[in-house]
Amino acid sequence: MALNQTPASERIHIGFFGRRNAGKSSVMNAVTGQNLAVVSDVKGTTTDPVYKTMELLPLGPVMVIDTPGIDDEGELGKLRVMKSRQVLNKTDIAILVVDGSEGMKKEDLEMQELFVKKNIPYLVVFNKADLVGERAEDTSSDLAHVMRVSALTGEGIQELKEKIGTMKKADEERDLLEGLVKPGDMVILVTPIDKAAPKGRLILPQQQTIRALLDHGCMTMVVRDTELADALKKLPEKPDLVITDSQAFGKVSKIVPKEIPLTSFSILFARYKGNLEQAVAGVSMLDHIEAGDKILISEGCTHHRQCNDIGTVKLPGWIRDYVKKDVEFCFTSGGEFPEDLSSYKMIVHCGACMLNEREMKYRQAWAKDQNIAMTNYGILIAHVHGILKRSVEPFPAIAALLDN
Repeated sequence: MALNQTPASERIHIGFFGRRNAGKSSVMNAVTGQNLAVVSDVKGTTTDPVYKTMELLPLGPVMVIDTPGIDDEGELGKLRVMKSRQVLNKTDIAILVVDGSEGMKKEDLEMQELFVKKNIPYLVVFNKADLVGERAEDTSSDLAHVMRVSALTGEGIQELKEKIGTMKKADEERDLLEGLVKPGDMVILVTPIDKAAPKGRLILPQQQTIRALLDHGCMTMVVRDTELADALKKLPEKPDLVITDSQAFGKVSKIVPKEIPLTSFSILFARYKGNLEQAVAGVSMLDHIEAGDKILISEGCTHHRQCNDIGTVKLPGWIRDYVKKDVEFCFTSGGEFPEDLSSYKMIVHCGACMLNEREMKYRQAWAKDQNIAMTNYGILIAHVHGILKRSVEPFPAIAALLDN
């Protein structure tokens, strides 16, 4: 990622869906003004979702996604259709491209129903207007969501771009540090440097937290856990907040005086991207684990596994030491997240810095619907080290739940 590039997880995700040869890729290329996807008369040219980050005014930084045809056939085709539907879980704005010469088909109507069910703002775009001739309204779709374009001639493309620009909800901008800091506060960030850390760079949660602190007008000190004690001694006053990497929770909590608020990057992102209350409640399932239970450890990114990887090595080790029972661990990463969660006793998810808010909330809602406890790396690590209450004290409403 370039130094000043907006992270993919912070971009508005725009998904283009439709049947094979409806012109999804052509419409997407016309909207973006770039040849982002391969265009062909051969059905099924797009076999996997194609992601591209770019600037699309007036929205700003976006992620555009071209998907396989929703009418693909055969066993491999079914997998492609499944991939297209999975993209919905991270889509902020959906564009359903329909072959204007054929009109809405069964697959189009089913996809439109999914947009509504998942509460995704959407447009139905009838492509190939140059072939249709007279304008004909398609009564099978809500006309408030309908547009007609020609990717070939450019008819309607500018209007489509302008319409897309009005579709993002006018929510207040999310704030990673809402209610935690004020201008002039001194905040210490504890960032251990381990083998998995990219050389010459900080990991994304650390970068985003530093930027958020700057936006709030805070003074920031970044130290490793090995220098934390000396840093505290050299400060003329106690810091207003300490934020640590979850892996160092145990060590850091012993160094930082109890009167100084302490939390972790992972817990901050659990609140920022999803439902912190659900994640804190979910960790209690760890006290009810039985021998033979399965625990899913899920990461939102894919990376080269190191010998002491947190997801596949450290977390299972901490959990085994805590429950003192023989449990089975399963692992997913990146865009993978099981549809059927019924075989798992609980799910432990990463901080989701690489997932957008919609996808993280989908995963939490999916677990809740199946009555599966779901928590977060930082919350679980704090729990097994006996400092969960302290780590969520900066969030009084959440901390109060632990008193009940």
